Order: sequence, then C-alpha cells, then structure tokens
Amino acid sequence: MCILRCIRPDLLVPAISNFVVENIGPYFISPPAFDLAVVFKDSGPSSPLIFVLSPGADPLNALEKYAEQKKKQCLKISLGQGQGPKAEKMIEEGIKTGNWVILQNCHLAVSWMGRLEKTCEDLTI
Repeated sequence: MCILRCIRPDLLVPAISNFVVENIGPYFISPPAFDLAVVFKDSGPSSPLIFVLSPGADPLNALEKYAEQKKKQCLKISLGQGQGPKAEKMIEEGIKTGNWVILQNCHLAVSWMGRLEKTCEDLTI
C-alpha cells in the first residue's frame, strides 16, 4: 500500500478497503443503515437535523415520507441567488404552523448563514 500510495494514490482507498475486508471483515467498512426515525428522536424544534451529504446521496424522499407519517408538511427551498428572504419567510411559517422547513444547498448561501444562525438563536420554542 505504501508503494501504491506513491505510484497510484487514486487506488489507495480501494486498496485499504480490500485490506480491511480481508483481515477483519466487511463490518468495518460498511456504513450503518440510516434510520430516520432513530435520528429524529435526537432532534427538536430548536435542534434541527443537518445532513452533510456525499455525492449522489439524497435523503429528501425519505424525509418527505417520514413527514407524511408524522402528518407534517415539508416546505423546501434550494438556497442561493437571493433565496435567503424566502427561506426566512418559510422558517417563520414553519414556526407558526409546526411544519418542517428543508433548506437545501446551504453552501451556496454563505453570506446568508449568519442571518440563519441569528434566526435559530432567536427561536423561543
């Protein structure tokens, strides 16, 4: 693996994965099953769920189905290009109605994140 790191660093991660599987088993490289119901228990009105996703991952469908089970409506917005004020209105509506607000692509609204932080700090729930 040391030689592989020098010659073909792009193949190092798969080589390490193979090494782990062969020596101690696949349990140590397999991600645990995602259970939204279990994760939801750790959240609350003032402690939101934050999903940091890897490429190709999208928990939106699972989240919408879970919201349906909980009889909640999902208000969704993709941030970026001046969507901050719309997101604020959605958050205010979510606070009043108890519906869930899903903010996607927060990395595109870096300048607005301070405002979101202030909004979250001001929550009196």
